[in-house]
Amino acid sequence: MEAIASSRKTTTKKRHIFDAQAYLASCGVARKVVEYRRSEKAYSQGDPATNVMYIQKGGIKLSVVNEVGREAVLAILGPGNFFGEGDMAGQLVRMGTATAIAPTTLLVIEKKEMIRVLHAEHAFSDRFIAYMLARNVRVEEDLIDQLFNSSEKRLARTLLLLARYGNQEQPQKVLPKVSQETLAEMVGTTRSRVNFFMIKFKKLGFISYDGGST
Repeated sequence: MEAIASSRKTTTKKRHIFDAQAYLASCGVARKVVEYRRSEKAYSQGDPATNVMYIQKGGIKLSVVNEVGREAVLAILGPGNFFGEGDMAGQLVRMGTATAIAPTTLLVIEKKEMIRVLHAEHAFSDRFIAYMLARNVRVEEDLIDQLFNSSEKRLARTLLLLARYGNQEQPQKVLPKVSQETLAEMVGTTRSRVNFFMIKFKKLGFISYDGGST
């Protein structure tokens, strides 16, 4: 009886999990599917902000460049993540650049259609709001990480986030190809320090590492 009850609870729970990707792919949302090669830009800093994007496959690096040309990596996003939502808050131009870190498939939803769907489809609205709240928490955690943790701990946390550790039943065993330069930009340290810590993590048996990228 306990096994049956447990099974029913699991089934009920699964029924209440909203699959945003399946919804976007099957309903009448005005959208287009766009594929990008590795290193190809989905949009660039300063482009008009007119749509929201959803990652079906692959990964996206969000970055900004300052006046002297120095790049800072804000986040690495994977399947199931939204990005480019700044236009929903009134941004007229992109505040940063979105670059594919692997062959990537995106669902591109126009701003007006996104607003319509958020008002009309409560399940989708709940999913989107939950994602944005989680993203806000992540930003706060990143700030605390930068302020109080050593570069070694920041790198370890970054690798766990890239593996989506804690976000699914089985974390990814193979990470997207991310260069040491990109990891250094994300962590806020030098490439040589990243290389030193990656070798250390490998010797400790925490990672499998070929010496060039994750």
